[in-house]
Amino acid sequence: MESWIRVVDSLNKSIGHAFSWCVLVLAASTCFEVFMRYVLGAPTVWAFDISYMMYGALFMMSGAYALSRGSHVRGDFAYRSWSPKTQARVDLILYIFFFFPGVFAMVYTGSQYSFQSASILEASVNSPAGIPVWPLKLMIPLTGLTLAIGGIAEVMRCIICIRTGEWMSREGDVEELELVLQQQFGNKDPE
Repeated sequence: MESWIRVVDSLNKSIGHAFSWCVLVLAASTCFEVFMRYVLGAPTVWAFDISYMMYGALFMMSGAYALSRGSHVRGDFAYRSWSPKTQARVDLILYIFFFFPGVFAMVYTGSQYSFQSASILEASVNSPAGIPVWPLKLMIPLTGLTLAIGGIAEVMRCIICIRTGEWMSREGDVEELELVLQQQFGNKDPE
């Protein structure tokens, strides 16, 4: 199970890192639009479409990456005080009864929605540029599939924790700045 989890985590890391480049495209197109609109007085017809498509792609395709890093939001005010086995049992129940039904609904309905969009080569109605939006909509079932695969890995993590009493370590490729500073300088009080 651990090797499967590592493979899924590596896959989700690669997908997350690949789609993180959307941030640069998003920032560049927004800066270009601001320059064109406020400096030259000639706004673009495509910048809004690019911005929501890049943000949508980044948001959707980073979900499985965040799941593999344990970065999704949870109400952990009580969760933190539980033993790892209790945490794993609760997580397992939540994955089975809430996560997977939602993800499967996303794949099922998202597939119908996105394939219909692709069949008519749907374009944006938000601007006169008519930028194709069907590629973004095709990411809906793909996002669901990556989340489902990631969810299976998380269920395996829960099973391992229930058996051993300890959470399997997660690969960390990005750290919170606060944690890095604490590791470098310790928890010294400012003087």
